[in-house]
Amino acid sequence: MASGVDSFNLFNLPETLEKILFHSHQHHHGHDQTQEGRVVSNIPVDILDNPKEYVFFMDVPGLSKSEIQVTVEDENTLVIRSNGKRKREDGDEEGCKYLRLERRAPQKLQRRFRLPENANPSAISAKCENGVLTISVEKHPPPPKSKTLEVAIA
Repeated sequence: MASGVDSFNLFNLPETLEKILFHSHQHHHGHDQTQEGRVVSNIPVDILDNPKEYVFFMDVPGLSKSEIQVTVEDENTLVIRSNGKRKREDGDEEGCKYLRLERRAPQKLQRRFRLPENANPSAISAKCENGVLTISVEKHPPPPKSKTLEVAIA
C-alpha cells in the first residue's frame, strides 16, 4: 500500500509546487487565475495504477482531440494542455439568438504530473472519446529480483 501513497505524492508534486511558487494566483470559482488573466482549470483527474501501466482519466467535455496537447517535459513530467476554445452552434437563419447560455465553454487548462521512476515516458498513448481523455503510460519492467545462492563450504 505504501507504493500507492508514494505514487500519489509523485503525481501531485508539480501541481503543488506551481501553487506555492506562483502565489499571485487568486482562487475564483474552481479555477486558479493569475493577474495576467490566464485561467488554468482544476479539472479532476482519476489515475489508475495497474501492473503494466498508469492510466489517467480526465473529463474534457466540448473539446476535440485536436484541441488537447499531451507532452512530457523534463523526461518525467506529464503535461496536459488545451487552449479552451469551443465553437458555439449558431442558428442558420437570420435573427437567431440564444435565449439561454448555460453550457460554459471549457477554460484553458493545464495539468502537470511528475511520473514515477518506473514510468516509461517513451511509451505514452492518449485517446479522447465521448468527452473523456484517457492517457496510458506504460511502466518499465521491474528489475530482476536478486537471487541468493548458498555456496557449499568444502
